[in-house]
Parts: sequence; C-alpha cells; structure tokens
Amino acid sequence: MSYQQYGIEPALIERVKFKLKNPEVKERITMLLQGVTKADLQNRTKVTRLIGLAAGILGEKLTGSQANQVLEFVLSQKIDPSNAFHLIRLWAMFR
Repeated sequence: MSYQQYGIEPALIERVKFKLKNPEVKERITMLLQGVTKADLQNRTKVTRLIGLAAGILGEKLTGSQANQVLEFVLSQKIDPSNAFHLIRLWAMFR
C-alpha cells in the first residue's frame, strides 16, 4: 500500500529524501531509530514521539494532520526493523 493512500504528499517525501542525503542528518536519524523494535513501531505514543523528533531533526514543520497521516501509515505497515523483507519493501516504496 502506497504512502499516498494515507494522504501523505509526495512533495514532503521528496523533501525528506533530499535532506537524508546529508550525512549529518542521516546519522542523527539513524541514531534516533537505533534500537527501535516492532513493538515500538506499533505503539502510538512512541511512534508519535519518533515522528516529532525526526521532523525536528529534518527541519520539517508537520501539521497535526500530516503527523497523523504519517502515524497511521507507520502503524498500518506493521514494520519489523529486524526483518530484511520489511526493510526492502519500505525501501522500494520510497525509492
């Protein structure tokens, strides 16, 4: 299922992808997500916190509805960071 089906704007995704090309920003995001588990990514409170922290690192000002769209997308994907197939599927979705 595509992120666009959740109302997430392609322009936002492109800005984030561009900002992640900066090695310093990418390292900060990597550090933020280090140790995150599948259970963490199914917890609304933790995902909301991660979205807020990531938006701050990226310098993106998300509206309440944008943050909620990203939250619903992450929860519905049932991402397991230790499952290579899940990570490949996500990579393919955003390349």
